[in-house]
Amino acid sequence: MPAGQHGPGRSSASGRVDSRRPRIDEVLARSGVAFGTSGARGRVEQFGDPVCAAFTAAFLTVMRERGEVRQLVLGLDRRPASSPMAAACTAAAHAMGVEVIDCGVLPTPALALEAMAGGMPGIMITGSHIPFDRNGIKFYRPDGEITKADEQAIMAVSSALPECGPGERMPLSEHAARRYTARYTDWFPGQPLTGRRIGLYQHSAAGRALNRQVLQALGAEVVVLGRSERFVPVDTEAVSDADRRNGEVWARRYQLDALFTTDGDGDRPLLADERGHWLHGDIVGLLCARALGIQALAVPVSCNTAIEACSDFQRVVRTQIGSPHVLAGMERLGAQFDRVAGFEANGGFLLGTAVEENGRRLEPLPTRDALLPALALMVAAARADVPLSALMADLPARYTASDRLRDFPSERSRGLLNRWQEDGAAFQRSLGLPASVTALDTTDGLRATLANGDIVHLRPSGNAPELRCYAEADREDRARDLVSTALSNLAVLSG
Repeated sequence: MPAGQHGPGRSSASGRVDSRRPRIDEVLARSGVAFGTSGARGRVEQFGDPVCAAFTAAFLTVMRERGEVRQLVLGLDRRPASSPMAAACTAAAHAMGVEVIDCGVLPTPALALEAMAGGMPGIMITGSHIPFDRNGIKFYRPDGEITKADEQAIMAVSSALPECGPGERMPLSEHAARRYTARYTDWFPGQPLTGRRIGLYQHSAAGRALNRQVLQALGAEVVVLGRSERFVPVDTEAVSDADRRNGEVWARRYQLDALFTTDGDGDRPLLADERGHWLHGDIVGLLCARALGIQALAVPVSCNTAIEACSDFQRVVRTQIGSPHVLAGMERLGAQFDRVAGFEANGGFLLGTAVEENGRRLEPLPTRDALLPALALMVAAARADVPLSALMADLPARYTASDRLRDFPSERSRGLLNRWQEDGAAFQRSLGLPASVTALDTTDGLRATLANGDIVHLRPSGNAPELRCYAEADREDRARDLVSTALSNLAVLSG
């Protein structure tokens, strides 16, 4: 039987199930928690101690089938529920004889980097950008993110749930944060941001202190803004009107060269230019890939078509949305190209191969990262002595916008998309689109190309009961209008 798969009632640890304790797969099935596009996600009340313990035990069981596991590296975001969840995961690991290295609050890519560097599995407690009444768990193998096959193996573990002691946190280790900081202070030597004033919108981001340290180490004058002890669910694909206004006000008031923040767990960047205009994540990813000399890219189907139109890359592979799919695309490209990367429409950048420059080496980090793309753009602008907005001057005139309908049941979303994929005319009428549909792409959700070249893409969120809408046009205001019109009509349909 292949690794990670278990027959009915089989315990991968001992070969039998302890009938006195609940089975892990049964605990997970009853929880209602499911894997989305990035880790297991659910409501806070679904992540009780038994569920957190079951996920931890299942993950470690799958990892043990591939080699010895002595240590587990663990991190978390600033959500109120994350620390109790981390304690429950720690108790389960200890019950299985695994030492836990608790890195405390830190960005997800820093946790992933530490796991890879130490040859250890890792667990990150985070709901990323979703509201604070929800949370999640992300899992990392010693070689990077888990795959879809790993997710299935975790949910199928049928061992008895370990008998855990009281949940408690371990003394905090700062080694992972130091390693992540050094990754970028070493790669960008000589304080290249000297003379640049960078606004750092801290809110409740996991890496808010670390990001300040890195920016200052690179020579920037850092203006700290918007710090919050209440969790703020910043979504880099659906920037709030308040954050749009704040960006423009802050840039003008503090005479900023750039404004930077991340989502809650620090794997998705949000970067604004000198005018306080937030850049779309796929444009940030494109410009980062250009700065790194990337040859081949894997990106989700939702990303801007300027990626192909700019002709900077020898090969671009389009995938389903979600980092596991991007990683699979990057793996295929790695057999053909020396410099491979991927990114998502949210801006999270995945470096698939090492990059070398002037005797320095940037090691692969095949998970979403917010700091690399933001720094790459800020440093590129500083070295060229141009404003950040100038980096986009030669890109094709293709603009994207996105937003979502909250509390839109996934079943309803799927029903509508299934109906419309057979009837482009109904799709156009229902959403009030300005031109007829000439092509439909069902790679992930429903992506329609219109006769005038516009694109409208609908997709149920993999992390929450939301229906996301992406649009692309040759003008920014037109892209925003497409999203607004589509969502307004969808809201009527949902009623």
